[in-house]
Amino acid sequence: MKHLIDALRRRRWAHLFVANLRILLGFGFVPAGLKKILGEPFTDPENVGAFHDFLDAFHATGAFYPFVGVVQLIAATLLMTQTYALAGALMTLPVMTTILVFCWSTGVVPTASVVTLMWLGTLGLIAWDVDRWLTIVRADHVPSPDDRATAALIDLSLWRACGAGILVFYGISCLVHGGVYRPRGVEFDQPAYYVLIAIVLFPVVTVVLERRRRRSSGTIGNQEARP
Repeated sequence: MKHLIDALRRRRWAHLFVANLRILLGFGFVPAGLKKILGEPFTDPENVGAFHDFLDAFHATGAFYPFVGVVQLIAATLLMTQTYALAGALMTLPVMTTILVFCWSTGVVPTASVVTLMWLGTLGLIAWDVDRWLTIVRADHVPSPDDRATAALIDLSLWRACGAGILVFYGISCLVHGGVYRPRGVEFDQPAYYVLIAIVLFPVVTVVLERRRRRSSGTIGNQEARP
């Protein structure tokens, strides 16, 4: 993909297409965002069905409704500045993905088709700036001074294992419990309650293990000896 983007970046028409796509997608969020900020409903009360029922409930959420509108307007503004378009596209993607899944799951095919094109356009804008974010997701990047400083202060391999352990442990507990346990307070009579306590202990155990590893390697002593 990177080679394709590099080739396209040498074409004037590709830059014109991207600039106009940013404006098109950005403006697509403007009416939607303004309606939310102004508190205007997205559907008429007489319309029924899962799609309209959800929008009615969304409109009745209070401050959350205009908050989403503000997010959409910020994303639209960033896209249309061109300079900060990547930040706008990254803000747009989760919002557009949510709308996409919502439209297809409720069966509004015409709207879902348009949203799908907008979603693909957003992915295209993110791909256009691949050089600016590729190092974030590439594991084999050259370590920066910050990376080396972090490695000297914390053992990320242990903390990665801690996060993975929590996910696996909680997933297995949900399977055993037969669902997701949500405590309503202190419930010592519920076995699943102790799972949450055990999860809290994962980071504590990780700190202890990390300190032992660093002490055995002499890292703590070396750092304390530095002026």
